Amino acid sequence: MAQARAFWVVRPGQGEIRQEALTPAGPGEVAVHTLYSGVSRGTETLVFGGRVPESQHAAMRCPFQAGGFPGPVKYGYCAVGALEDGRTVFCLHPHQDRFVVPADMVRPVPAEVPAARAVLAANMETALNALWDSGIAPGDRVAVVGLGVVGLLIAYLAARVPGVDLVGIDPNPTRAGVAERLAIPFTARAPDGIDADLVVHASGTPDGLATALRLAGMEATVLEASWHGSQPVALALGEAFHSRRLVLRSTQVGMVAPSHRPRWDYARRLDKALALLADPALDCLIDGESAFNALPATMAALADGSLPALCHRIRYED
Repeated sequence: MAQARAFWVVRPGQGEIRQEALTPAGPGEVAVHTLYSGVSRGTETLVFGGRVPESQHAAMRCPFQAGGFPGPVKYGYCAVGALEDGRTVFCLHPHQDRFVVPADMVRPVPAEVPAARAVLAANMETALNALWDSGIAPGDRVAVVGLGVVGLLIAYLAARVPGVDLVGIDPNPTRAGVAERLAIPFTARAPDGIDADLVVHASGTPDGLATALRLAGMEATVLEASWHGSQPVALALGEAFHSRRLVLRSTQVGMVAPSHRPRWDYARRLDKALALLADPALDCLIDGESAFNALPATMAALADGSLPALCHRIRYED
C-alpha cells in the first residue's frame, strides 16, 4: 500500500509530519499529488494553539479532517494538486503530500489561475460569502477594519462595487503597500466622522471590533468576519450602539449566505472564488513560502508571530 505524509498538530503548540497508508483510488475517486497548500493563518494558528472552544469542536471540523481538537488533529483546507491526467485541482484538504478523495470534492483550477496562486481559493470564498452577507450596495460608504488576507480580499471585492467609497484600516504600516497594489485606499488610523453604511471587521482583535462599532453610521451594519476562538471579547455597548440602532452581524463560510442559498451550492461558490483569482495583483497576498518538510517549525513560527505573514504557501517536493 502506498504511503502519504501529512501534517498533524499532536498537541497545542507542537506539530509533526506523519506517515500514513494511502488507499488506491476506487470508482468515483481521484488521486491527488499535492503541489502547494496554504496556511490560513487566523484559523489555523488558533487550531495549532489549541484555542478552539469545546462548544465549537463539531462546527469547526474541516473536510477530511482526522483526529479531534485540541489534538492530535490533521487540519487545513487550502490544497492545490495535480490529478494523474495532469489537470490542476483545488481541494479543501489538510496539509498532505498526496491523498485520495471523491471526485466531486475537487474543483478544477481555471487555466488563467496559476497553481501557486490557487492556494488563496478558500480565503476568496470566505470573502465572497462575507460580501453576500454584508448586503453591500452601489454607492455605499464602506470601512474594512483589519487587513489580513480575508480583510484585504473583502476590501478588494468591495472596491469593485460601483460607486463604493472605501477605506481599509490597519495599524500595521506594512499593509499600506499591499493595499495600494490592490487599489484599496489605506489608513493606519481610523478616521473620525466616517459615518459608514457598512463596516466589516476582520482584525481578529477586540480593539478592532470596538473601532468598527465607532465607525458605523446611523442604523448601519457591522459585519464580524473575525473568528476569535476562545478569546473573550468585551464591547462598550452602553455607548452609541443603541442610540444609533446598529446591527452587529456574523458571517461564516460554513454555510452559503442566505441571500444566495436558494441558488448557490458549495461547488458553485468555490468555482466562482477560483475564477476571481485570475488577477495577478493578488500574488501580493502570498508573502512567504517554505517546504512541506519544514511545516512543523513554520507553523510554530506563524503562531508565535516570529514569522509574520499574510498567506504563507507550502511547497511540496518529490
